[in-house]
Amino acid sequence: MPSPITAGLHCLFLLVTACCQTSQDSNFHPFIQYIIDSTLGEESFQSEMQRQKRNILIFDLPPLEYTVDIEVSLMDSSFLEPIKEYFRKLSLPVSTNISNVEMTVSNINITTVCLPSGENKSCCSCENGYAWPSAVCSDLITCPSVSLAPDLPCSYMMEKPFHGPYCEPQTEDLCGMGEPIIMNMSVRLDTDFWDDLRDSSSELYKKYKADLEKAFNASYRCLPGFVSTTVTGFRPGSVFVNYEVKAGAASFDQIANSHKIVPQFLDALYRLDQATFTMKITDQTNFTVSPVDIFEGDTVRLTCQINSTSQNVTWYYFDQIISTGFQYLIERNISMKTSWSTLEIINITVKDSGTYGCSFTNSNHFHTLIYKATKTIAVSLLYITPNVNDIDVICNSPEMQTNSPLLSCCIDRHLPSLTGDWKVNGALSITGVSSFSENCTEYKLNINESVCPPEMSGTVTTYTCELRTGHGARHSQNIRVTYLQTAHVTISSSTKNSSISEGYPFNLTCESDVSNYDSISWKIQSGTSTKTVDCDTCINNSKFPAMSVLTVRTATQDWNGTYICTFSQKYLESSANVTIKVISLPLKQNILIKPIATSIPCKVQQALECCISANTVEDYDVTFVVQENEFRVGKKIGRNLVCYVYNYTETECSKEKKLMAYCKFINCIGEKVNSENISLHLIPDKEVSCSDSIGIGIEGATLIKPCCTSDNSDYLCTRGNITYKCSNKAWKVQRNDCLSEQISNLLTSAESLVNSPDAKANLPEYLAKLKEKTENAKNTINTSPANLGAIVTILHMVSSIPAYAEKLTIQNFLSTVDFIVADSTTEVWEDLNKEEILKSSLLLQSVENFSLHLQPVNNTIPPVSANSLQLQGTVVTENNNPYYNKTFHSTENLTASVLIGENEIQTLPQNSTIVSVMYSKLGHILPRNGTKYVNSLLITTTVSSNRSQMFNINMTFAKKNSSLKMPQCVFWNFTLNNHRAGWDTHGCTPTEAEDYVICSCSHLTSFSILMSPDKFSQVIFEDYITYIGLAISILSLVACIIIESLVWKYVTNNTTSYMRHICILNIATSLLIADIWFIVTASINDQNQQMSRGICFVATFFIHLFYLCVFFWMLSLGLILFYRLVFILHNTSKTAQKAVAFCLGYGCPFVIAVITITVTLPRNSYTRKDVCWLNWKDSKALLAFVIPALIIVAMNLFITAVVIIKILRPTIGDRSNRQERNSLFQIGKSVAILTPLLGLTWGFGLATIIKNSHRAFHILFALLNALQGLFILVFGTLWDKKIQEALLKRNSMSKWSSQQTKSSSLILVTPMLAMSYPFSRTFNNLCGKTGKYRVSSSEPSSSSSENTSKSYSLLN
Repeated sequence: MPSPITAGLHCLFLLVTACCQTSQDSNFHPFIQYIIDSTLGEESFQSEMQRQKRNILIFDLPPLEYTVDIEVSLMDSSFLEPIKEYFRKLSLPVSTNISNVEMTVSNINITTVCLPSGENKSCCSCENGYAWPSAVCSDLITCPSVSLAPDLPCSYMMEKPFHGPYCEPQTEDLCGMGEPIIMNMSVRLDTDFWDDLRDSSSELYKKYKADLEKAFNASYRCLPGFVSTTVTGFRPGSVFVNYEVKAGAASFDQIANSHKIVPQFLDALYRLDQATFTMKITDQTNFTVSPVDIFEGDTVRLTCQINSTSQNVTWYYFDQIISTGFQYLIERNISMKTSWSTLEIINITVKDSGTYGCSFTNSNHFHTLIYKATKTIAVSLLYITPNVNDIDVICNSPEMQTNSPLLSCCIDRHLPSLTGDWKVNGALSITGVSSFSENCTEYKLNINESVCPPEMSGTVTTYTCELRTGHGARHSQNIRVTYLQTAHVTISSSTKNSSISEGYPFNLTCESDVSNYDSISWKIQSGTSTKTVDCDTCINNSKFPAMSVLTVRTATQDWNGTYICTFSQKYLESSANVTIKVISLPLKQNILIKPIATSIPCKVQQALECCISANTVEDYDVTFVVQENEFRVGKKIGRNLVCYVYNYTETECSKEKKLMAYCKFINCIGEKVNSENISLHLIPDKEVSCSDSIGIGIEGATLIKPCCTSDNSDYLCTRGNITYKCSNKAWKVQRNDCLSEQISNLLTSAESLVNSPDAKANLPEYLAKLKEKTENAKNTINTSPANLGAIVTILHMVSSIPAYAEKLTIQNFLSTVDFIVADSTTEVWEDLNKEEILKSSLLLQSVENFSLHLQPVNNTIPPVSANSLQLQGTVVTENNNPYYNKTFHSTENLTASVLIGENEIQTLPQNSTIVSVMYSKLGHILPRNGTKYVNSLLITTTVSSNRSQMFNINMTFAKKNSSLKMPQCVFWNFTLNNHRAGWDTHGCTPTEAEDYVICSCSHLTSFSILMSPDKFSQVIFEDYITYIGLAISILSLVACIIIESLVWKYVTNNTTSYMRHICILNIATSLLIADIWFIVTASINDQNQQMSRGICFVATFFIHLFYLCVFFWMLSLGLILFYRLVFILHNTSKTAQKAVAFCLGYGCPFVIAVITITVTLPRNSYTRKDVCWLNWKDSKALLAFVIPALIIVAMNLFITAVVIIKILRPTIGDRSNRQERNSLFQIGKSVAILTPLLGLTWGFGLATIIKNSHRAFHILFALLNALQGLFILVFGTLWDKKIQEALLKRNSMSKWSSQQTKSSSLILVTPMLAMSYPFSRTFNNLCGKTGKYRVSSSEPSSSSSENTSKSYSLLN
């Protein structure tokens, strides 16, 4: 073995670093071989050391510096320290020449020292200032022997023989030389946990901390780049130790190996559980997200990578574990030194935003290593910002065609993979050119008038831009383009030469070639002022064709000017205009005529005047027309009026006649207007009774003059007229219908307002004026039906004008109504309700129209009260209540409520209005319905939208008078009684409670309840009498007719008996028909008379006719009796008697009934309002029944007296007491028979006609008349001995021997029309067609005896 000196000398050249100069490609073996051979010899050298060559380079000049790693193996480790010491003391540099190559060794350093450890392992360590290369850093495992010796350098297990890599000078790139990391670790001690371990200042805490840190430092000191370990705390669960290790990056095996040796440095009392070592590393995972900008709909890839191998990977969304599924895909990949995993989120949404984490886990028996990393991702909507959302394009605009619009869609950031395209959708498919720039896509439209026809103006085309991120997200944005076209508008007039006269109608027609317009407006420009035509009723617009027609019903100077018709489509307006000149011509109602109606004597001049306002500037051609003859007139000009006068003289005086005159005005364009007619009554050859400044007339004549006062040869006139009547040779005012000046002016203003183009705008001002003037004229209105009626007329006119629902406007209208329905006007209303047009109904209709035409302001109808009226309403919108419920309270503490359910509200279109008005006094001025009274408030409910279906409404009315009974839910039907109106119950059902009545109705209008006085028991009693009596009467009459049919041939064997039974049979038949019709009318009255007026007219006619027939057949019976008793010697044929009886019995009643209905029906006064019977109050039609009935009753009374006298007259000698008793008996019998038969009971009817007559007369009259049929059966048929005998003998089938004895002079001949069945002979019996009679020549008898016999037969 060589000496240490020799070995050290050779190591100078072989061991560490040599600086030499040689070529790059030369081989270093000759140099090494040379040293070995020349110095130690080959054998000795090889036995001492082995050489490793590193990076041998051969260069030509200039000389280069080389670093050579030389491994020196020593068999004896004891030489290690001396060699180290030798090299440290060696003086350098050393120069030498090897193979003619000059070398200089400048520096020698020992880098790596390896000691044997077992057969195949070595323990290698780096000298100070040197470190292991990073390539082997993760493979360094601590040698066991070194671990047990904390004071020794860290040696690591290497393969034997060890061939590198070797330690290198320390730099940041080498193992453990970089910035250290902190590894969080924990381990469990299987000991009890003490609370002192929570307190870092406790002795126990400090002891645990010191002991554990000492053991940890010893165990982890050989980790690459180790700095220190620190215990951070303890937590219960036995005892968990949390600590930090500060070192370089270490592999799983390195850390596991360090964990394994911890117990070697720690007292066993700590009972450390080696299987519980856990380490979490949070900053060694490479976590990437693609794409960087995430939008909803993208597919996102999250990738985690660690520089370690791990089989177990878990992904988290917040704290929830993610599994592979529909939305998530997870991939894993492991290489030799790295592991990575990818989470793919498909079609991500905004809800998927949040924190995602990945966790890699490695574990063995001694260690669990967890790599954790988190990333928060934000998902955004791909928000597209268009340059416009809506744009209007005028197709026929040259500027638009030149500079076509550019549509663009952009996002707020630049995306490299962003793409986009455009789609066109619409009736007009106008395309363009698309382009793309950075974060925007653009579309340039190609505008061409040819592809945008006028009829398509207003068409909307939707352009959709869609942007895509390239990762799955896409979003689109619509841009609406409205294509418009400037319309071509034309206007035409119905007038000639664009001129029209005042009072004449005209219309203007405005047409456009663009049908899809938004609105049409009309304006009138006159001079410097321009006003808008705001008249819903006079403008009619249509879409196809695009047309607007302005209809002016009455032209006035307000309509004079240039008309501008404008079609608007969005902001685009197209107009046309025409000028209309309104030529002055007085309106018919403004022409004052004097007189209105008068009498004129023959051949005496009568001044006829027509006056107009003096403010007119037109010079009219005026003529008077009398009986189609025109006359020129004179002109008289005053301050107030211009009057045209003509003095007319009638020369044809042959007879009394009526003449009509009027004046005719013709203006400059030849249009004319006629005044109202002047009625002239010619009175020839009669004495004039009244003659003064008022006029001339005969006694009883009437004269009508206008309401004018004279003022210095001028007139001051108001609306209305005065009617005079000639009485006692003086004219007396019969009726004054003159309006006060204030009311007259209001009426004239109202006529102008409703005919003006800006009526809607001027209505609030007029209503304020109307309220003020009406309040000031209260005293006049309370005493003048004319003034009150004029206010109603004004309200009716202005109610047709739509009004904005401003509180003050509604207040003024309702206050005006309240003034004229005050209690002080009750008497005036009674007079007004007698007129043909029912003013109270007109007033109610006016309020309905006003509420119907109310237009909401800000979607509201304000509640308004005006003493006796209240108004509430609502607008149907989505935000309002689903039902309509309004409650009203009157000043009399009465209540009423209106409820409309949700189902009905849903049938109404949006923005419809529902308005209810409560009246506490108006219901009482409406005409009553018979004996029923309005016993509640009156409610009007209107809905602005048209409804073709039923509309259910419920109302609750508090009773005003609880003593009234039998409530009826009624509404005011404006169409009843030839549009005179009246209460109606159709479609309404009442439900009565103690203090209120609930009305359920299926339509809308004005509702209330009617109730009757508490006379229910009286009505029931009299009804029972009538109905029971009628039933008995009808059955009796049927029995009477049957009996007469059965015994007809047995009881008609002489002329007198024959005529008697004809009368009885026709009386029974007529009364039966009349009773049947009476039952029909009773059923109509019980159900609803108002809805059966036609049937009521028919029933009344037939009742009237057949009751008259009963009377006239009674008269015929009486006349036959009178004829046979008085004219004994006179004999008339049976045919003649029959003809007279039928003409009298049916002809006269028919004539009277027809005349009655002909005269009264046109005036709607044929029947009463409450029952189907002849009218008394209005037309006195009942007299057509009463007068004939009274006359017949009087005649029959006279006939009865004659019969009684005849019976009492003795025929032979004086009468004995027995004869007197018999006579008295005959008188009583005659009265008992003739009283019901001849209609004497109808005399009680006279008492019932008298007002407030005693109830007893009504009961007695009803009882006797209802039982007339029974009386006829008993006293007219069954009391007849011949009928009794005929019935008995018919039943026994025996012959009538007594009849042959008493009537031997008369024999029955075979009937001309024989009928076998009794009922089939009834009609023949009714007409008297039973057989022929002849007088026997074998037994002559005197006329007197025959007549006496016949009269007796009649009385029996």
